Amino acid sequence: MSDTPVRLEARLDEHLSPGLWLVKWLLAIPHVIVLFFLWIAFVVVTVVAFVAILATGRYPRPLFDFTVGVLRWSWRVGYYAYGGLGTDRYPPFSLGEDPDYPATLDIAYPEHLSRGLVLVKWWLLAIPHYVVISFFVGGGAQGTHWNAGLILVLTVVAGVVLLFTGRYPERVFDLVVGLQRWVFRVTAYAALMTDAYPPFRLDQGGTEPLGGTAP
Repeated sequence: MSDTPVRLEARLDEHLSPGLWLVKWLLAIPHVIVLFFLWIAFVVVTVVAFVAILATGRYPRPLFDFTVGVLRWSWRVGYYAYGGLGTDRYPPFSLGEDPDYPATLDIAYPEHLSRGLVLVKWWLLAIPHYVVISFFVGGGAQGTHWNAGLILVLTVVAGVVLLFTGRYPERVFDLVVGLQRWVFRVTAYAALMTDAYPPFRLDQGGTEPLGGTAP
């Protein structure tokens, strides 16, 4: 098993449409609208979970399942669209597991969480990771320009290569999934879903590494 409770995996479609990625921004709009409201709920649920953990040392299971579902949905949509472009299969509108979909995410439920860590891990302890993943996801405004993150840049590069060659570069795929894996590990930690500190390690490739050994 992986040494982290967050398990993110992806499979690269063997046959990707060379040009479909050019309009996926449009096709993904229904998911973006739904996810906008789901993420508002995610924040509210995390606040409720914060109080519950502080009082009981446990993350209420129904709330945990919901937050995992939002992250799972987000990963599917990202992988379909401009967080991966690794599949042409349209993501399901679902919070639940779908093992057949080429992008999967699961987080082990913690039976107990530290009441003390819940006060500091989401803002203080996670700061070093925030600095790192800010380069992955970008989004910061610089004057009149928007700072694109490394994931988006690599995904667009893969899309251009796909457009002209009909193939998605596998090394770019491995790197993009590795960067996304890092981002989701930090997200789960900051969202109070685990006490396991995310490793400063880029685990590349579609399959979660066994034992946490970096490739």
